[in-house]
Amino acid sequence: MDRIDRKILAHYQGDTRRIAESIGAAVGLSAAAVQRRLKRLRESGAIRAEVAQLDGAAVGVPIACIVTLSMAAPPPHLDRFKRQMRELPQVQQIYHVTGSQDFVLVVTAPSMEAYGEFAREWFEMSQHVARYETHVVLDRVKVGLSLPVSLDEAPAAPNRLRPKNKNRRGAGKTKI
Repeated sequence: MDRIDRKILAHYQGDTRRIAESIGAAVGLSAAAVQRRLKRLRESGAIRAEVAQLDGAAVGVPIACIVTLSMAAPPPHLDRFKRQMRELPQVQQIYHVTGSQDFVLVVTAPSMEAYGEFAREWFEMSQHVARYETHVVLDRVKVGLSLPVSLDEAPAAPNRLRPKNKNRRGAGKTKI
């Protein structure tokens, strides 16, 4: 990915409906060149998806909750739990995190009663969840998926973030 690709991404991610001609004018390329680069960025996985951001209240799910979970399950069950959560439409986001909690989830619901049923089914009745805490969102101060795109630096290679000695027990699993 070169500097021009990163410029295109910086413009494109804020509004994926923006026409290639407009992006081209901003980065100094023709519309056709921008379209070719966008196609290549999609194929490479740099652009994962192009989605519509919906208003929860408008589509009947006005409740948003941030949920932290502590797991009682050994690692094989964590993978199963992650798969299950990915399949649930109520779970908008799930992060496996460091610290005193194992997961942070963003969950939507049509009502607090519906969220209560969800929490009972997936957290309280699960032998793999040791503890959970729910924070009900009062105000969505900022909601977004845009990433800061550096125009000058290439992103770090993912393997630079992995421990060098993969045979060491527990390498890279320190909780902070």
